[in-house]
Amino acid sequence: MTPSATISPWLSRIEEAGLNASAPSEQRLFDGWLVRFNPGKAKRARCVNALAPGHLPLDDKLAQLQAFYRQQDLPLFIRITPFSEPADLDARLAALGWTMIDDTRVMVCLALESLHAEPWPGGQTMHEVDGHTFVEAVGGLRGSPPAQRRAQAQRLAHAPVPYRGVVLRDEHGELLACAQIAVEEDMVGLYDVFTAPPARAQGLARRLCALLLMQARDAGARVAYLQVEADNLPARRAYQRLGFSNAYAYHYRTPGDDAAAPPG
Repeated sequence: MTPSATISPWLSRIEEAGLNASAPSEQRLFDGWLVRFNPGKAKRARCVNALAPGHLPLDDKLAQLQAFYRQQDLPLFIRITPFSEPADLDARLAALGWTMIDDTRVMVCLALESLHAEPWPGGQTMHEVDGHTFVEAVGGLRGSPPAQRRAQAQRLAHAPVPYRGVVLRDEHGELLACAQIAVEEDMVGLYDVFTAPPARAQGLARRLCALLLMQARDAGARVAYLQVEADNLPARRAYQRLGFSNAYAYHYRTPGDDAAAPPG
């Protein structure tokens, strides 16, 4: 994947914004790598980000990380991006037999000014909700267990960048879709976009995202970003209709049975 020349200057800032937006309180630096161990669903908040090469031999480093994550009762995931250090980390983990999972695309929109509002179908209303209410809504749609919901709510409550979550309900109060944004200076990230299965293929999430992005734009945002699984083609097409295009890819490497863990 080769990003366009207009997107390229934003890539490192987009990666930093994504890291900031997903930052849990449970994290620490270890030999140049950012080690996160929040027990919630999102792997971004419970993985290792290889930010700098460090000084330890890789085998020693991995052994210490595996021991640490066992102590936390969490699987070990190392997130691999175009910015990972050392540059050959992915190949070295593959040679050790680590499994690649969760091929993901970071998409970027530089044309927020082109977004426009679409009318809601009759009886549908959008509601802004607090972090706890949002987590219960999206957790209910996803079937997330209570422990993961509590961990996500705690992470949102202590996030270093502000989140804003909204839900869409029908005239009977039934939850149709939800989404939230994280705004950092002139960048806005879309997170936890989810539509209830009976309400899919109606463009509801697209309308919801467009409205949130327009509000962020009116407050000064210039660039929007999001992360979506590579095989989620309907979502990627919906985001493309909003003006998003592929910027870069990332995935995770995990040893042994950790590959069986659900995506996040």
